[in-house]
Amino acid sequence: MAFEGLASKLQDTLKKLKGKGKLSEKDIKEAMREVKLALLEADVNYKIVRDFVKITGEKCLGKEVMESLTPGQQVIKIVNDELKELMGNTESRIEFSTKGLTVIMLVGLQGAGKTTMGGKLALELRKKNKKPLLVACDIYRPAAIKQLQVVGKQIDVPVFSMGDKVSPVDIAKASIEHAKNNDLNVVIIDTAGRLHIDEELMAELENIKSSVEPNEILLVVDSMTGQDAVNVAESFNNTLDITGVVLTKLDGDTRGGAALSIKAITGKPIKFVGLGEKMNDLEVFHPDRMASRILGMGDILSLIEKAQEAIDEDKAKELGDKMMNLEFNLEDFKESMAQLKKMGPMTKLIEMVPGVNTKQLEGIDLNQSEKELKKIEAIIDSMTAKERKDPTLVSNSPSRKRRIAKGSGTTVQQVNKLLKDFQMMKKMMKQMKNQQKSFKKGMFGKFPFMK
Repeated sequence: MAFEGLASKLQDTLKKLKGKGKLSEKDIKEAMREVKLALLEADVNYKIVRDFVKITGEKCLGKEVMESLTPGQQVIKIVNDELKELMGNTESRIEFSTKGLTVIMLVGLQGAGKTTMGGKLALELRKKNKKPLLVACDIYRPAAIKQLQVVGKQIDVPVFSMGDKVSPVDIAKASIEHAKNNDLNVVIIDTAGRLHIDEELMAELENIKSSVEPNEILLVVDSMTGQDAVNVAESFNNTLDITGVVLTKLDGDTRGGAALSIKAITGKPIKFVGLGEKMNDLEVFHPDRMASRILGMGDILSLIEKAQEAIDEDKAKELGDKMMNLEFNLEDFKESMAQLKKMGPMTKLIEMVPGVNTKQLEGIDLNQSEKELKKIEAIIDSMTAKERKDPTLVSNSPSRKRRIAKGSGTTVQQVNKLLKDFQMMKKMMKQMKNQQKSFKKGMFGKFPFMK
């Protein structure tokens, strides 16, 4: 989970202040010391930590906080605002060309995930009704061209390649003409990387830059490299004047130091973050939402966006109506699970829920919960259409239960549990409907004009 260690420590520190009716200078200084340690442990650049704690501490000692009726809340607001400022304050999106063709150049060290990121970005842009072209300019790494072609096929995006005998500069120039001739409006150039920064790599990238004049030069950085990620960003920026950063593997980095340091060091925004291995595991980087997640205030906006993208509105309304009218069956239950799964893994969704402290999740295996959902799906799949529509057929038949358990690779006890939980849910829905009826009846009795 991204920022897990930092989030836990900051939330614990600020929680101590939250319950106090009045704060002393000593309270603030102690809190800032703990904030400083938390940021350093998260692998944030020392100079950035020093400046952050100094500015935040001074603001927390201000008259507005010290004389406030809720000083703890004021401190949390200040820390939240400073975290947003540190990461760029507002999201920074792709700058598309007004002339028609937008050229995006992906640069970075070998192993940072440029090729996969090229595919993720192409898929994201296609969702926005763009027509992308992936360009294979890495002629050095074995199978790099093949990898890009596989990625392109997977997401149904064309790949331009001229083999590994043509110079990357010529390939990049030819790809521009190819895009124009084939009515494509975004060119994503996958360049070569090295295991370390060298003059030869930089010279080649500079030549590609001058030949195609990209609208965006995005540096792809592996966030798990910590402080090295910041050094890499600084070097590439000094040579190429990058327009933004894409952080990969942020879901695997529990510290998050790179995300908190890169913007401050380079002055260039983080535009996207990779949060998983799947091609749709790419998010626009929202500094305000990330700061909110770190401080345990959730990220409702992202949660809503995910729901809007993944869930069929008409289907959701239909399922909701069935639930309230007590017409909900196991077929509908399976459909509701399928809609939920489209939003992504439980581990990622839970981070967006306000008030969830990472410590509270210790001992709860969210992956296990997802496995349980798969078992439920398998049980329902092993039922006949009649049984799904009328689960009592299974409840009253031991032989049906045995057949379903065998077909789903589960036990009779697990089949029984699903049936029991489903009946419990229907009972709860009935109670809710009755309460709703009673409420309306009472209101109409007092206020007849509401009928």
